[in-house]
Amino acid sequence: MMDDKLNFSYLFGSNAPYIEELYESFLENPNSVDENWKQYFADLAKQPGAVNVDVAHAPIRESFANLAKSRATAAIAGGLDETMMKKQVGVLRLISAYRIQGVDAAQLDPLKRIPPQNVDALNPKFHGLSDADMAVQFNIGYGDFSGGGKMALSDIVNNLKQTYCGHLALEYMHIPNTEERLWIRNYFESVLSTPRFDAEQKRRILKELTASETLERYLHTKYVGQKRFGIEGGESVIAGLNYLIQHAGKDGVEEVIIGMAHRGRLNVLVNTLGKKPGDLFAEFEGRAEIKLPSGDVKYHMGFSSDIATPNGPMHVSLAFNPSHLEIVNPVVEGSARAKQKRLGENGREKVLPVLIHGDSAFIGLGVNQATFNLSKTRGYTTGGTVHIVVNNQIGFTTSDVRDTRSTVHCTDIAKMVAAPVIHVNGDDPERVCFAIQAALDYRKTFGKDIVIDVVCFRKWGHNEGDDPTLTQPMMYKKVSKHPGVRAMYVEQLVKEGVVTAQEADGLVQAYRDALDKGEHVEQTTLSNFQRTSIDWSKYQGQDWREDVETGIPAADIQRLAEKFTAVPEGFALHPTAKRVIEARKGMAKGEQPIDWGMAETIAYANLLTKGAGVRISGEDSGRGTFSHRHAVLHDQNRERWDDGSYVPLMNMGEGTADFLVIDSILNEEAVMAYEYGFACSAPDKLTIWEAQFGDFANGAQVVIDQFLSSGETKWGRLCGLTTILPHGYDGQGPEHSSGRVERWLQLCAENNMQIIMPSEASQMFHLLQRQVLSSYRKPLVIFMSKRLLRFKDAMSPLENFTEGSRFRAVIGDTAERADNSSVKRVILCSGQVYYDLAAGRAERKLENDVAIVRVEQLYPFPDAEVKAELAKYPNAKSVVWAQEEPQNQGAFYQIRHRIEGVIGEDQKLTYAGRPSSASPAVGYMSKHVAQLKQLVEDALSV
Repeated sequence: MMDDKLNFSYLFGSNAPYIEELYESFLENPNSVDENWKQYFADLAKQPGAVNVDVAHAPIRESFANLAKSRATAAIAGGLDETMMKKQVGVLRLISAYRIQGVDAAQLDPLKRIPPQNVDALNPKFHGLSDADMAVQFNIGYGDFSGGGKMALSDIVNNLKQTYCGHLALEYMHIPNTEERLWIRNYFESVLSTPRFDAEQKRRILKELTASETLERYLHTKYVGQKRFGIEGGESVIAGLNYLIQHAGKDGVEEVIIGMAHRGRLNVLVNTLGKKPGDLFAEFEGRAEIKLPSGDVKYHMGFSSDIATPNGPMHVSLAFNPSHLEIVNPVVEGSARAKQKRLGENGREKVLPVLIHGDSAFIGLGVNQATFNLSKTRGYTTGGTVHIVVNNQIGFTTSDVRDTRSTVHCTDIAKMVAAPVIHVNGDDPERVCFAIQAALDYRKTFGKDIVIDVVCFRKWGHNEGDDPTLTQPMMYKKVSKHPGVRAMYVEQLVKEGVVTAQEADGLVQAYRDALDKGEHVEQTTLSNFQRTSIDWSKYQGQDWREDVETGIPAADIQRLAEKFTAVPEGFALHPTAKRVIEARKGMAKGEQPIDWGMAETIAYANLLTKGAGVRISGEDSGRGTFSHRHAVLHDQNRERWDDGSYVPLMNMGEGTADFLVIDSILNEEAVMAYEYGFACSAPDKLTIWEAQFGDFANGAQVVIDQFLSSGETKWGRLCGLTTILPHGYDGQGPEHSSGRVERWLQLCAENNMQIIMPSEASQMFHLLQRQVLSSYRKPLVIFMSKRLLRFKDAMSPLENFTEGSRFRAVIGDTAERADNSSVKRVILCSGQVYYDLAAGRAERKLENDVAIVRVEQLYPFPDAEVKAELAKYPNAKSVVWAQEEPQNQGAFYQIRHRIEGVIGEDQKLTYAGRPSSASPAVGYMSKHVAQLKQLVEDALSV
């Protein structure tokens, strides 16, 4: 028995985490620790107030402290030598230090510019271990490189260095989940982070490195000075990506969707997806066939193919991407989610998103933070994404990390979602492929994101016309002396006897010969494989006036309402929600006019019963920012996660399509991009992104400019995304009045979008129906008035929803008069300002003099419909466009030429509205009221 005066303070305090490491091993397998420690931990659980054996965290520290201070400790320890225990603790601390800080001493930089840091905690002496201890056997726990049991300290240190400080390094100790940490630890420590590829696999890696390097060199000499954003210095990324495609199928993956910027994109197109080199050369030479109105540069274009793999055909697609680097990432995630949903229950296993990043862009662009934030949320998760960072250590032109980030590593952003990070030297293609395999296995096991940081270099400037020595002279002295990844790997394989130098040279010549013919060295793409995909031919309609039935029988409205107004028994509704539900029952019967929220709900319910799924996302979409939708009901007596939420539209009966409404993360850019990607892959569904306020779309302007408005003309991508933007001037200041109608209209051309500003509830119903039921697949942008959501005059009678009713691009004047010959002025307007104008006209008793025509659809402009309305007033010499936005904003300047094209030769077009302004709206209520009064006066002054 030990002396009860021995000091056991080293069992708690700063050493407690290291004891916990041993304790976790004990919990996983009691036989994995030394017999004395096993007895110690077993008896620990029997002590009064001790923690349960299935809990291995903070509470045990207190148990250690209490037991160490008691006489019982000596009895529990049962003969353990205090000095040996201290050294054992020191070994555990050393192991833990490598697991946490080994990355700081790893050999990751191919250029060897910055030597690995001398981390004190990785020195055994830092933990009280001397050279004399190197031969001593220590217990190192279960499931790691010892296989359980003991090992000499010298072997422990060597194994730790090989596992954590070689060409591969890990960051995973930040992960709070014990199971994940143990999985990663055992995965890499069991093989010392060393791949075991056979000769055939190594020859395949060499062949892919050869293809990657040879293509870049070929293009560099054939098309001198032309931009190609080559991957030289990072060729191992191509080998790793191809490894992923060839091996993902064993886990059930059937489709890989890749998102990447321009670095290495041409190489991926040719050497991964199988694009014919001859087609690429035609693009370089300006001979490519013109198929689209605009088209795009070659390193932005997407591609898809079916690739032969050992586990069957793999469909691989590379998403189209603009120069806004990482903005494609949420688009890929949205597309993956839509495809996963279409494939059913195991969809997440079958579709794998892969995102390839640049180092500075990965940490620098906020869209990545938002995309990570989406990764584990219910409405957006895709079951884990494999991230590959092409870390050329330079970003655009900056190689000093003091200027590119405020973190140690460019991958530190991934830690926000507890994603593991595998750092790997780009000069070691085998470990790059090993890291890829680990990522696939981790994703399969945990369904989470994982990051592979390939530390490499960039042989040329940002593009091939740049001179990088101007800004990085010392780095590029190193680059100029680097033999290249392929040359180094050839040397390795020749030494191993895997290939001869002649065979390696033959691979280069064979590839160049094929390039000269515009062909591939090896055809891996399948031309005769039939796969199930979306039939896009049914969505090629080009006529927005397509005659599609959007009205439904009154009996159907009542039948649908019975279902979506039903609430489970015992469900305690909020009084406001209860009033809404009861009102909707009356609306369905025609007892009162239908408001905006009811109009939407009928549309969603009808689409669901027709087999068209509905997906709505936004920052407050379930309730509706302005409490009009109430698509999600909340039991007032239960928490949301405890069956306290009920979604009526998810309970419409057997055989109906899926309905999903999401209160999204507080981000516009990534969420809109995600929904764009989803809509592009789900044309048969109604996909809606709703801004909390219309001006919030400002934060997604890149998505609007680069994808929504121009994706079809650049890339031929049809998209039916519906965007709802609350818009209207109500005296609430500049921030949330305007959805920036003028910006959207400025982007309108070539029949690319639909811009609508409806003034009645039934219009919303027909719009949403038309968006899915017609063959016309264009983005739909709805400027929705907040004020009209519950405004009585904007409600619609039941007959406006029934058979024979349609969306009206133009709503004619509703004033009663003997005939129209008395009308001197026609006011054209959109949105809620109509009701201000109508009220002003009634107050002035000008019904016989002034007609008010609502142009509900601003683009495509309904020329014929407006012209027909104007023709009803042959004596009206004055046509006024009235809007509540400032003159330099709103629709006027964007549609003026269209109105002038339909008015008569003897008619004059004028403007009535707020004066031009630098701000979207005034912040003083008194000034707002005065401006509104003035614009109404200007519009009605005949």
